[in-house]
Amino acid sequence: MKQKTILFLLFIGNVFISSAQFKQAPLGFKYSALEPYIDSATMYIHFNNHHASYVKNLNKALEKYPELYKKSVAELLQNLDKLPAEIQTAVRNSGGGHYNHELFWTLLAPSGSSKMSENLKKQIVANFGTVDAFKAEFEKAAATRFGAGWAWLIKEPSGKLKIISTANQDNTLLPSSEVKGKPVLTLDVWEHAYYLKYQYKRADYITAFWKVVNWAEVEKLLAN
Repeated sequence: MKQKTILFLLFIGNVFISSAQFKQAPLGFKYSALEPYIDSATMYIHFNNHHASYVKNLNKALEKYPELYKKSVAELLQNLDKLPAEIQTAVRNSGGGHYNHELFWTLLAPSGSSKMSENLKKQIVANFGTVDAFKAEFEKAAATRFGAGWAWLIKEPSGKLKIISTANQDNTLLPSSEVKGKPVLTLDVWEHAYYLKYQYKRADYITAFWKVVNWAEVEKLLAN
């Protein structure tokens, strides 16, 4: 009877830890919804292999510290320097990968389904002069990011909008980030995000990105 009780408690404990672990939110669209700008094969692999691997590796890294499952991934990244030293690199890489991708998916929408509002245009123009100037600066940040990384539009604590890029899975939430600000738009420029369709032509992928931006979500993030 005692052994059965122990086994039952172990089972309940494992179920609790499992249910508390990080999970991928479902995509808000079909894999083919962004065609022809982002192909369905890339979306499937990107979501089910690359993003899923970051989630799996983040959960594995936290196994010895199950209390950390109670925190959001943003909280983990913002307090990276306060985490146990042995998991900091894994949380930075895999936690960053999870956070960045979760945000990226929400910022994509089928072509023609989301247009930049007049209010958003005014904010963009106030910060960059023109919408075209904003896009050119963002494209440059994405194109000149050496190797793997991300391009970002962020809202600084002052309210000013700024365009930057980060390496690997880094973002502005990290304590080590030289620039602080809330991410409101991002583009994944790792090769796995575009190579099946665009091969080495990152610039073409960057240009195509504007066709599938969820501007309503960008405006929502700016407002909050």
